[in-house]
Amino acid sequence: MAFPDNFVSPDSNDSRLVRPAPRKMLVGGRSVDAASGKLIERESPGHKGAVVGAWPEASPADVSAAIAAAREAFDRGPWPRMAAAERSRIMFRVAELIERHVEELALMESLEVGKPIAQARGEVSFCADLWAYAAGQARGQHGDSHNDIGDNRLGLVLREPVGVVGIITPWNFPLIIASERVPWAIGAGCTIVLKPSELTSGTSIRLAELAREAGVPDGVFNVVTGYGDAAGQPFAEDPRVDMVAFTGSVRVGTKLAELAARHVKRVGLELGGKGPQIVFSDAHLEVAADGIAYGVYHNAGQCCISGSRLIVHETIRDALLERVLEISRKVPFGDPLNEKTRIGAMISDTHLDKVERYVRDGEAAGAELLTGGARQGKDGLYYQPTVFRGVQPDMSIAREEIFGPVLSTISFKTADEAVALANDSEFGLSATVWSTDLENAMQTIRRVRAGRCWINSVIDGTPELPVGGYKKSGLGRELGRYGFDEYSQIKGIHITLGQGPRWFND
Repeated sequence: MAFPDNFVSPDSNDSRLVRPAPRKMLVGGRSVDAASGKLIERESPGHKGAVVGAWPEASPADVSAAIAAAREAFDRGPWPRMAAAERSRIMFRVAELIERHVEELALMESLEVGKPIAQARGEVSFCADLWAYAAGQARGQHGDSHNDIGDNRLGLVLREPVGVVGIITPWNFPLIIASERVPWAIGAGCTIVLKPSELTSGTSIRLAELAREAGVPDGVFNVVTGYGDAAGQPFAEDPRVDMVAFTGSVRVGTKLAELAARHVKRVGLELGGKGPQIVFSDAHLEVAADGIAYGVYHNAGQCCISGSRLIVHETIRDALLERVLEISRKVPFGDPLNEKTRIGAMISDTHLDKVERYVRDGEAAGAELLTGGARQGKDGLYYQPTVFRGVQPDMSIAREEIFGPVLSTISFKTADEAVALANDSEFGLSATVWSTDLENAMQTIRRVRAGRCWINSVIDGTPELPVGGYKKSGLGRELGRYGFDEYSQIKGIHITLGQGPRWFND
């Protein structure tokens, strides 16, 4: 099969494809192997046969040791009792170290995940910004007081850390998603155990090592690596863990929430998405087309906030699709280590099979495949940018999270119809409106039930704004000042001044 002009073939002789030494977990400030000695090896999804990472396969006993370290650090260590200003200074040093190690972390992320190296660099710098923002906000957390509840009464509201937090992150953005949670949790005074995906654990381990170098005390930031049942599920079951924060699939998130409920344990969930991109007839077509392509192809579509549903006004559908198709056929995809690449590899053979099944199901249901729809090359896990037209709202490609570079196009006539289509989903994680009429755009986005929204952009992010989902897309909010609420307990204290009235006076 001839390769399209925009496919960047992977270079198996790239000098950066060197088998690294196995990494160790971080538990109680020590770098440790799994007690069993077992390792998980990671083969690059972009370069067939190249092993690019190895880390311990933790057992429940290994996880228990990490939880014990976090519990000890919270109950008796200095971190929760430290002045917020000192915590802030240490967290700023973490941000500086992340920025200093951009190339190292970006290469690790690119090789393990299969994402373009240029994208990975930007993500690492964004992680440094996340840590810096959380560091600044950490010393601004406060409670409240009530001076008007009676002549001899005073009320105080105290903010306290929730305790030990088990954080489980997915494979698609391991460093970013860890950095959207860990600094807010430890900034609130918590201690944590982080369990990254078994497929992409390298940057999470390195992040914890940098935090230790910055001065985060032993036991505050622990990392265990391994498979979900053995290394992640104990967070929900162990009574020493006060909270579980999970990012991933609805299926696994629901299971963890059920297990945590048995202990009446706090749970934060960021789950699936099926993001709509609503395009009105007055939208700037060139700008919208570029944003739509970015929204669905970013990270090869392996993104929970992917804009994979194109809901476009019928009068501009064909003109817009013409521009989207032109981008889809020209955007460089392939080798993650090539600086020109914009779309990298898929995470695994199993996942690539799943994406391919969705595309075949879409064709069988009667949707029109305009471009793509096939694997690419034999030296890596690549899938062509894919666009469907004539998609009906009840088709699986319109309702289910594909997690691949697949765009499903649905037409609408009125704004009410567009909003109804956008909300016709069990998910509510993200949404975009494209329109030059700001009033129309604002009125539309206010009616869409999603937690992370954009007007005339997509997959934009800043530490100041909260992220999280409606409906089956999750519970709770991360980032901004709301992120500290996620990891805090609120305590009310009534103080009586002098001697209050007697309940029983003999």
